[in-house]
Amino acid sequence: MRDSKHPNKTLFLPQINCDLGEGVAWEEQIFPFVDVASLACGGHFGTQDSLDASLSLATKYGKKVGAHPSYPDRENFGRVSIKMPVGDLIESIRQQIEWFTKSAQAHHLSLDHIKFHGALYNDAAKDSDLANLLTDFLLENYPQTPLLVPPHSELEKKAQEKGLSIRLEVFADRAYTADYLLSSRSLEGSLLQDLTSVEPQVKRLLFEGQLLSMEGVQLPIQADTLCFHGDNPGILDFLPILRNRYWT
Repeated sequence: MRDSKHPNKTLFLPQINCDLGEGVAWEEQIFPFVDVASLACGGHFGTQDSLDASLSLATKYGKKVGAHPSYPDRENFGRVSIKMPVGDLIESIRQQIEWFTKSAQAHHLSLDHIKFHGALYNDAAKDSDLANLLTDFLLENYPQTPLLVPPHSELEKKAQEKGLSIRLEVFADRAYTADYLLSSRSLEGSLLQDLTSVEPQVKRLLFEGQLLSMEGVQLPIQADTLCFHGDNPGILDFLPILRNRYWT
């Protein structure tokens, strides 16, 4: 939200979240600069050792954690849409979140939120039936747990219809198309990897409430939380600078 009297200031700073627990060697260096982490819980990545390591870091740095379930597809890191029986998908998601929750409790941490990963996240953003299926599951099993959703998505729509708690999430280090969807990673420029490309997007989000799409369209957008990818190869070059520049 902008301060109309001071257009270069923002009245509301979205939290910084990061997708972690995915095996990057620099994970501990990221934790001090985020507010909350979404941790891989077995679908696309994760072992008990890797999850425990991430949860220990969250405890060390006083950060909140959420579950990051995915299509059960480690081979493709959960970034490929797959067709599978509805019951099998829901059972896999159930197991992933339950494993995360049990592991977090062992570290005296609670489930802060749920965020779907990769292709599952993207598919639910545009597929009404999938969004309905996933939100039905959450309504039955985790009705009070905030769900991170893309603004202007089917997932946001279905979650709101059912009264689920949501946080509107925008990716600070990814490009968007004019229909508010993430651009394909296969397209050049879809992953923003340096301060020169990430900072203008962050500034638009904080001070203008807008995204600039890959087509050059200004998109009005609201964000409760901004996400940075833990496996972004440039994250340690830009995240500490942005955190200190705009969140302190």
